[in-house]
Amino acid sequence: MSGTYGSGRLSREDYKKQKELEAARMAGTAPPERDAEGNEINPHIPEFMSKAPWYLDTGKLGLQHQRKAKPSTTTSINESKWYTRGSRIGSAPKKYRRGACENCGAMSHKTKECMERPRKTGAKWTGRDMMADERVESVSLSYDAKRDMWNGYDATQHKTLMSDWELVEEARRKRKASELDKSKEKDQSDVNANSIEAQFASSDEDDEDDDANVKSKSTVRNLRIREDTAKYLRNLDPDSAYYDPKTRSMRENPYAGKDPSQLAYAGDNFIRYSGDARDILKREVFAWEAGERGNLSAHLQANPTQTALMYKEYKGKTSDIKSTRQQEILQKYGGEEHLQAPPRELLHQEEAYVEYSRTGEVVKGAEPKAQTRYKEDVYAMNHSSVFGSWWSDGKWGYKCCKQTMKNSYCTGTSLNK
Repeated sequence: MSGTYGSGRLSREDYKKQKELEAARMAGTAPPERDAEGNEINPHIPEFMSKAPWYLDTGKLGLQHQRKAKPSTTTSINESKWYTRGSRIGSAPKKYRRGACENCGAMSHKTKECMERPRKTGAKWTGRDMMADERVESVSLSYDAKRDMWNGYDATQHKTLMSDWELVEEARRKRKASELDKSKEKDQSDVNANSIEAQFASSDEDDEDDDANVKSKSTVRNLRIREDTAKYLRNLDPDSAYYDPKTRSMRENPYAGKDPSQLAYAGDNFIRYSGDARDILKREVFAWEAGERGNLSAHLQANPTQTALMYKEYKGKTSDIKSTRQQEILQKYGGEEHLQAPPRELLHQEEAYVEYSRTGEVVKGAEPKAQTRYKEDVYAMNHSSVFGSWWSDGKWGYKCCKQTMKNSYCTGTSLNK
């Protein structure tokens, strides 16, 4: 059969001839095959090694796919060049060219890629303010150069940055020198008993840096007064209030079972929810709700006085509205007499049973009276006051006659004179 079996396949005769040629090359009777570079190919190399895979097949004979690839023509990190930003080629054209950017008239980019300010009427229609073509470079980088974060960095930019900082430092030195001169003049003019302490304080302040001053200001609020008792020493019971050393806070009362108002320290929560703290929280909630309704002027930190006045006015209006609604309901439905509290005599608990009518008259039982084991409103021996209503020289007596004997007869006001 001389026909082929398909595209890329050999006929039976050609395949037989190829096998005979390979056998002759392996036997040494036929010359070996050569690759594109002229090197002889060993016929004893197996096919899975001599045949190139599909992603490396160039259509040429050889073992190049088995050898180490030569370094590409791409530049390394040290030799790589970068894009020249902002540079243009030649001068601006006089008129619009076909295929150029409709906005600026340059041929190096399309209209969607234009970085110029969008014009109301592009250069295509006006024919004015044409821009020159931008320099477009194809930079081929190696694997490492593509992933180098400093590739394309210009070292001159750091020099300009350092020059700006040097100017700032120079201005700072001049300002500090002027402040030192002023402080020295003030120390010389003010000669008093505290001059030595003032000099020491000024010298310490001059030696410190501005950054150190900022740090000291931020850390002062975290320091406690050393004369105060530490929170963790107030109650050494391990089951008492928990102390958080990181935030230096003890939220619960370390003296459980005692009145917090009578203690010098009753926990952070007591301080947080006592005094004006609750009122401040109510004002803050009022400011939040007012901001949600559109009133942006109510802000507890930015406008504390205005927010307090607005909150006071809001409370007054809400109380007035509540009272007016209550009056309207009472006028419409009545029942104002039920809002009045009954007398205390009706709320007194007694053992005697008394039944009343609708009009309030006693139907069954007697009118209750306060009963005790002693006789009340009974004054013996002609006295008008009880014994013990008067005190003098460590003795009790009667107020009416100023006598200290309990069984004495009252003589009226004769003894008082």
